[in-house]
Amino acid sequence: MKKLLKILIILAILLVGIFKFVLHRMNHEIAAVTPLPMSTEGVDLTATIDPNFQPKQMAPTGEPQHPYMAVTDTSAMHSGTWESDTHPARAVFSKNPKVLTRRAGGTAPRQCATFTFTSEGYPLILCGGLTSFRLQLLDPDDLTLLAFYDLPMRPSTLEAGIKRDSDIIFTDTSGGAYFYLDHEDRAVLADSKQRIRRIKPVKSGDTWEFVETDSWDMTEYLPRDCFKLTNQNPKGECDAITTVQPDYNGLLWWVTRNGRIGSLDMETGKVVATDLGGEEIQNSFALDESGAYIVSDHAMYHMRLIDGMPTQTWRIPYDRGTSRKVGSINQGSGTSPSLLRDYVTYTDNADDHMNIHVARRGELEEGQERHICQVPVFTKGASVTDNSMITHGRSIILENNAGYTNSMIQKDYNDVEGGVVRVDVREDESGCDIIWTNDLKVPSVVPKLSLGNGIAYFYSFDLLDNGDRLWSLVGLDFETGKEVIRVPTGTGEAYNNNWASIAIAPNGDTYVGTRRGILKVTDQ
Repeated sequence: MKKLLKILIILAILLVGIFKFVLHRMNHEIAAVTPLPMSTEGVDLTATIDPNFQPKQMAPTGEPQHPYMAVTDTSAMHSGTWESDTHPARAVFSKNPKVLTRRAGGTAPRQCATFTFTSEGYPLILCGGLTSFRLQLLDPDDLTLLAFYDLPMRPSTLEAGIKRDSDIIFTDTSGGAYFYLDHEDRAVLADSKQRIRRIKPVKSGDTWEFVETDSWDMTEYLPRDCFKLTNQNPKGECDAITTVQPDYNGLLWWVTRNGRIGSLDMETGKVVATDLGGEEIQNSFALDESGAYIVSDHAMYHMRLIDGMPTQTWRIPYDRGTSRKVGSINQGSGTSPSLLRDYVTYTDNADDHMNIHVARRGELEEGQERHICQVPVFTKGASVTDNSMITHGRSIILENNAGYTNSMIQKDYNDVEGGVVRVDVREDESGCDIIWTNDLKVPSVVPKLSLGNGIAYFYSFDLLDNGDRLWSLVGLDFETGKEVIRVPTGTGEAYNNNWASIAIAPNGDTYVGTRRGILKVTDQ
């Protein structure tokens, strides 16, 4: 009996050792750059540009510099608190651009979804993986890894692995994906353990490291009966913070997937919260000096903080349709609200045609109504998006994600409907009009507009004869919608952006997050 017990103990020790070794290999991050692998070699990767296109400098958006965030266009996934997805820099536009790629993660690759840039120009990004989210600081010249910081695993990741259902991962926007960079180069986020944290990259000599400077425990305000190995059938509620952003006075707004909305005073630790009574929030939110613009799966809200309490100013319900569509993560608007001039724009989930909506965001004058227009877009029965819009001036640019799920389960890329549209608000505010359309297939990227050259950038694919995908960074003329640049980046799922974003650095380098890492496109 003692001998058997000894053997069992030895086996247990071996299994723990093997598990730790496998976990180490999965998590191991190599500082040097390993390029992304291509699944089909010998493909022509020559870039093409429209020789007749003349790059043009566009006016600024009008978004004020936020006092508690990094430089506006470098501070968050959607460029700033207006969620305009615009960058002032002149992005790539040349006949011979250079494409540099980096594989993220160890034996289990990581998908890099969110990009910010420090005051010194270093990319500070977030990459998701099978074990955790990971902050990474990169060398902007060659993408060498300078430092990384692991965040806790999300319950949804464990649940998806055990149930073998990747949809569970991709319908969860919590855990840090919507982090922002503050005015002191600190990444501010809510992790999966219901802690809001500030984490700063610090250099000592030639070495960088991430240091947590502050954290706030939010478990008192959020239910946490979550999936875990010892609780695989939770009966209660598991709610997690998805997005945090500061108001113009420094109070921190936060929202959760299950519709809780609150504020945190980071000086005193005071927390105040309310909820939307069962409505779901899966997107980021926009901010101006007056408050927050939050879209749930039922309605568009404006709220302001009164003594820290999120208080509804107005609410506009929308058509949420009869079901969740392929190309979205819930039965509701897939867009983070975006601000432009005196307006806010968002989409609905109407069954036949998704609509772009525009509403006034300021105080109404006598006789004015809050809602200005709704414009049906894209193909009947194949019209949905789960990304923010580009906004500039009176213009809104939106892509169609209908037919795309995620790279782990997408079987037929012919199902991707495609389409990009520009809609403008009329000068007299009597309605909105479609200015142009383009049938470009854009499965899932967060697009960006370069104000330095007047090009809106998307990430698209072409099907090869062998069924593989050739992925490309594609630019459309803001004025006409015509394609003016196409930069093939690589083949196969390693190059699929898979819901990750494009980002334009202050120097114009253009980044794309991919399923297995990142890529950077630069003019030579």
